[in-house]
This record gives sequence, structure tokens and C-alpha cells, in this order.
Amino acid sequence: MSFTGLVSIALGAILIQNFIFSQFLGICPFMGVSKKMDTALGMGIAVTFVMGIASVFCWLVNRFLLVPLGLGYMQTVAYILVIASLVQFVEMFLKKSIPSLYQALGIYLPLITTNCAVLGVVLLNTQNNYNFLESVVYGVTGGLGFLVAIVLFASVRERLDLTGDAPKSFEGFPIALISAGLLALAFMGFSGLKVF
Repeated sequence: MSFTGLVSIALGAILIQNFIFSQFLGICPFMGVSKKMDTALGMGIAVTFVMGIASVFCWLVNRFLLVPLGLGYMQTVAYILVIASLVQFVEMFLKKSIPSLYQALGIYLPLITTNCAVLGVVLLNTQNNYNFLESVVYGVTGGLGFLVAIVLFASVRERLDLTGDAPKSFEGFPIALISAGLLALAFMGFSGLKVF
């Protein structure tokens, strides 16, 4: 694939078909870890890493194991096993290297295993019949799109908590949902974007 094709995949994953704002995948950690900027940034980086590595390993498993053995119907199960293994690796790494981030992410770190955005990226790689490079680009930039979404949302939530201007009935989760909806509307503006 050409460079412009890869840029098209990247811009599509980050802006046009953002996993959070366009496809509504990965909402659980998006809503749960976005109260503070530092935890949102940590979760976004962890998800980006897992999406990129999962794209690599799942493409290899599909190409060299499932397809040759005629086990294409086992893709989802195999992908979940690969993702679960990768998340365990990330969890052990964070616990050893960055214990403060590990504590801040809490239960949401193991939930990356069941994050439908991570499973969605590897299934979409297969569905779109991406080659190895396209899969890696889509996985990493899909994670970057998740990172952009969660960091933007965390900054909005921090600002709302500082000002405290929301009516009493909208405080907390209701204003967070309204803010997420407004961000999703803003990202809809990219849907008309024509790349190259």
C-alpha cells in the first residue's frame, strides 16, 4: 500500500472513525478513568500499546495459524486469548515499573482485556483484509485516537470539576455524559473529511 493509503488509514482511525466518538467502542474505561488527566493519559498510552501489539500478534496468529489450519471461525476466541496475554504483560510491567499509575488505573487496567475497542481493532483488521503494515498502522493509530479522546474528555471533566457551574441535578455523571455527547458531535465534523 502507498504512503497516502497509510495516512488515510491513520487519519480515519484517529479522527473520522474514532473508536470512542464514532464507533462507541471502549466506553467503560473512557468513562471510568477520565476524571483526572494523568490517569487518562496513562490509560490512553496503555490502550495504544495493547492495540498496536495486539494488531501485530493477532495478524500473525490469523495469517500463519488460523487460516492455514482452516480455523477462521476461531478468530474471536484466539484474539481474546492473545489480548488477555498482552494485558497481563502490561499489568506486570506497570506494577513493577510505574506502581503509582498501576494503582491509579485500578480495576480498569485488567478491563483492557475486555475492552471492545482492542478486540474491535483486531477484528476490523481481519474484516478489512489489511496486510501486516496496514494492521499495525490501524492498531497504533486507533489507540492514538482513543488517547486523544480520553485526554480531551479528561481535560473537560477536570475543568467542569474546577468551575462547578453545573446545576445540582447535572453534577457528576450526567454532565460527563453530556460532555461526551458534545465531544462526539464535534468529532462528527471530521466525517466529511476527504483524505487525498
